[in-house]
Amino acid sequence: MIDYAAARFNMVDGQLRTNKVTDPAVLDAFLTVPRELFVPAGLRGIAYVDDDIALGNGRSLIEPMVLARLLQLGAIGPQDKVLEVGCATGYATALLSRLSSSVTALESDPRLAAIARALLGQQGSSAQVVEGELAEGWRAGAPYDVILLNGAVAEIPPAVAEQLAEGGRLVGVVNSDGGPAGRGMGEAVLMTRAEGSLSRRAVFDAAVHALPGCGRAPSFVF
Repeated sequence: MIDYAAARFNMVDGQLRTNKVTDPAVLDAFLTVPRELFVPAGLRGIAYVDDDIALGNGRSLIEPMVLARLLQLGAIGPQDKVLEVGCATGYATALLSRLSSSVTALESDPRLAAIARALLGQQGSSAQVVEGELAEGWRAGAPYDVILLNGAVAEIPPAVAEQLAEGGRLVGVVNSDGGPAGRGMGEAVLMTRAEGSLSRRAVFDAAVHALPGCGRAPSFVF
């Protein structure tokens, strides 16, 4: 019988605290949310490994350390309205629900969206799971104080960046080679909006699986 509470503690102590995750609220969220419930039943025994976990159809849960550093980078407060792009089964959504005022979780895969709704309901989360193209964001709820790209993109989708509020923060991984699928080395970036202008800086290297529909737009060739 696996002691999942102990596994969560070991994940936080061995994977997060040792990799520059210091925000008490973020650490508490990872200690509280049961990651094992958000992975396929046959993979629950490895729910707390320091790696992505496959969910099928090319989707995965992001490695805990990378996700934790992204959430910390977003400086999420209890007053913030959050958009999550690519919620998958809802693990990051559950974490965001503990850190923010409200969460809109966007998912393009109806199967994953249904799983996320069910699991988040069991966790008592008030997050709203919506379905649509990930690269388009969710304009109905914009603007957002924080936007999390829950997977790698070849470039920040312009439609998503437009939905960032004044003073808002967008965090995600931009794949350095622009690959449309699979897992490649990229950079975790922080994009902020101040006085109407967007700025961006790279913060750390990260390799996570790509979000569907968020590859580089084709360029015109003569």
